[in-house]
Amino acid sequence: MAAAIAALFRHPIKGFTPEKLKLAQLVAGKAFPGDRLYALEDGPSGFDPAAPKFIPKQRFAVLAKIAEVAKAKTRLDDATGVFHAAAEGRAPFAGDLAEPAARSAFAAWVGDLLGEAAGGPLRLIDGAGHRFLDHPMGHVSIINLASVRDLEAKAGRPIDPLRFRANLYVEGWPAWIESDAKGGEVRLGAVTARVFAPIVRCAATHVDPSTGERDFDLVRALHDNYGHPNCGVYVSVLEGGLVRRDDVAELTRG
Repeated sequence: MAAAIAALFRHPIKGFTPEKLKLAQLVAGKAFPGDRLYALEDGPSGFDPAAPKFIPKQRFAVLAKIAEVAKAKTRLDDATGVFHAAAEGRAPFAGDLAEPAARSAFAAWVGDLLGEAAGGPLRLIDGAGHRFLDHPMGHVSIINLASVRDLEAKAGRPIDPLRFRANLYVEGWPAWIESDAKGGEVRLGAVTARVFAPIVRCAATHVDPSTGERDFDLVRALHDNYGHPNCGVYVSVLEGGLVRRDDVAELTRG
């Protein structure tokens, strides 16, 4: 099925604001560039920089655990390396997260924003090459926008695709064709990838990304309408290359 990439996103800090990109250079066997570089511990997570490994999202300040995280609007300025954060009624934050002092300052800024919603103590961790992904093998995530629209129709309400926090959003595939694609190949512009798992959704999708309100049980809607909690797929890059908006997104089911 031929279609196209409608949008590309990265999430420099796990759980925080998605950042739209014009293009990305994907590398075989690697995660999406600039994605989940940092994570904000909500109490000790057990992360060991000398032996980094997958850690469940519930050990971090993320939407699945703390809806108010969405009230922080963040962005990374690639030209300067400065990370910016803002929230209504609060002084903005700006700092270079490569510096330990800036990471501590950001954790304090978020702690002031979240208040009692966070258990704490909060600590921003630099993965230093490790990625804080939602799947032990998770490399690049894809959402089929037709599937989101089908769920909207069945649920009888609008659903912001950013609830799914994917790297790539595809327009032009039939709804739910990705559900039968495990083991299949995807061509994304100059990139070839393989589908290795569906994305099992969690309570993060219940949060409106613009308001920070937990306003819709999306996981239940998936179960009620399709008998499963899945939406989207994880892919592993086989042959790297550059991907841009409007590049072809061709899926061969497994």
